Amino acid sequence: MSELSRDLLMLQFLSWISDRRRTYTEAINAWQSTCPRHTIWEDAMIDGYIELKRHETVQDPEVTLTANGVALLNGSNGHR
Repeated sequence: MSELSRDLLMLQFLSWISDRRRTYTEAINAWQSTCPRHTIWEDAMIDGYIELKRHETVQDPEVTLTANGVALLNGSNGHR
């Protein structure tokens, strides 16, 4: 996957996360891949663009954007 394709896919993923509340189960089912070329979920975690928010009353954590994820989605450079 080219760097441009990866960046566009990352933006699509972050946009999908920001669109509405997403649970860990929903996000991992939609975006996890066993293909070593499609590691958007893992890359977003490693790059610090998303985080899991655990709530005492909810069993499935919520996936949210970090400040770096919001900055990247809004056109800033993030911390790449």
